[in-house]
Amino acid sequence: MKKNILMIYPKIPATYWSFKHTLPFAKKKSLMPPLGLITVAALLPSDYQVKLIDLNIAPLKKKDLKNIDLIFLSAMIVQKKSFHEVINFIKEFKIPIVAGGPYPSSSFEKIDGVDFFILNEAEKTLPLFLKDYEKGCPQKSYASKEKPDITLLPPPRFDLLKINDYSSMSLQSSRGCPFNCEFCDIIEMFGRVPRYKKPEQFVNELNTLFKVGYKGPLFIVDDNFIGNKTAAKNLLQAILSWQQKNKFPFSFFTETSINLAKSDEILDLMVKAGFNMVFIGIETTDPETLKKTQKIQNVNLDLLESVKKIQKKGLEVLGGFILGFDDEPENIFELQIDFIQKAGIPLAMIGLMMVLPHTQLYKRLQKEGRLLGESHGNNTHEMDLNFIPTRPKDELIAGYKRVLQELYNPKKYFARSLTLLKTFPKKNFISRPITKGDLSTFFRSFFKQTFSAHGFQYLKFLLQALKYNRQNFHFAVNLAVKGYHFFKITEEICPSSEKMVSF
Repeated sequence: MKKNILMIYPKIPATYWSFKHTLPFAKKKSLMPPLGLITVAALLPSDYQVKLIDLNIAPLKKKDLKNIDLIFLSAMIVQKKSFHEVINFIKEFKIPIVAGGPYPSSSFEKIDGVDFFILNEAEKTLPLFLKDYEKGCPQKSYASKEKPDITLLPPPRFDLLKINDYSSMSLQSSRGCPFNCEFCDIIEMFGRVPRYKKPEQFVNELNTLFKVGYKGPLFIVDDNFIGNKTAAKNLLQAILSWQQKNKFPFSFFTETSINLAKSDEILDLMVKAGFNMVFIGIETTDPETLKKTQKIQNVNLDLLESVKKIQKKGLEVLGGFILGFDDEPENIFELQIDFIQKAGIPLAMIGLMMVLPHTQLYKRLQKEGRLLGESHGNNTHEMDLNFIPTRPKDELIAGYKRVLQELYNPKKYFARSLTLLKTFPKKNFISRPITKGDLSTFFRSFFKQTFSAHGFQYLKFLLQALKYNRQNFHFAVNLAVKGYHFFKITEEICPSSEKMVSF
């Protein structure tokens, strides 16, 4: 049954991690593509004609809705404002809306205007909907607790994207994480038994992306890339072989747990294969808080030494940190800043605690009568909480703002960046060669940042980078460009007119 499908990806609001102020330096419009939607597109019958509109790239227009049979809409919680705006825009056209993804799966009972919900993992629920839809008797929602075999997945539909509008691409090699963090919704959605694609299957996806002409950064969006270390090693061997065969067209980054520092073999394989960054959820340096929140994997390690070891191998650590845990130390703000500075983590993803639906934390706070509402999904810009914290709310938010002002003060940011460069091996650990695009980005950065309020700190940092680690100067430029975004965003959240209180 031939059908015309329009897939729509809502806008992601400006946050620290949208990099909206950085993207223009590289002439890009969005950080990364909607991997979930282009994966779903690959699961549709071959006679379904599919178009994609990413609202982070281009607006939705009335003409786009002409001759469309179904709208497929997906969103994370942080996108829910745009998600509902899309629904309202489509109302007058009376085109059935099919919604799925993290936000609809967690909150579908409270969402109006959607005709059909494809909940949980689409590999199990989408076929059920399609079967009923083609028979003319679709149900309102389709859900399944069964975890699909992801070795059966076809490659994502990269052909639907405007590749050059994105600063990076994304792929997934596994789902699930073996740990049991109280605040994490990943284990509730994807389980605690990691499921991996076959190495040859992932290599086929690399080939698919390479064939559409893409070269550059590639984010492996796994919940924990090393959730199963044996599977991770096998995958890395396949990636390394493919990279060597194709002259290293990609540089990789991914998400792992801190116990990566205990595996020299995996670290070495990652660097050889072209990885240059990992996101690690450090959350807090207080061991008692870590125990209470069940992040046990971080308790028995020296967190600072673990970060340093990973960096010394040639991998930047992008650290995740949270403020607002129950009974965290009174001096937690100072502790977080001190650790981040000493560790040389330029990109410190620090945010207020958000209580996410269906997590163990959500259920506990609900029982304790401390839950105030649903999460807004943005823990850096929305200065509010959806729960009652154990310290005064105003004190927590004020402390969080001070932490942001400290961390993203240009002097401190560039100091961390220099610490990182001094820690890195003095070699070009990014496998792909410097491109014309890289040079263009540098020149735009140079003329924009030299004459900005942080111009002196910017030039001083670049000169120091040349002195201490000139082989990785291109990486220093990358950090400087990202810094521009952080300084602008911090000023938006915490205007300089707000008096900063020292610790």
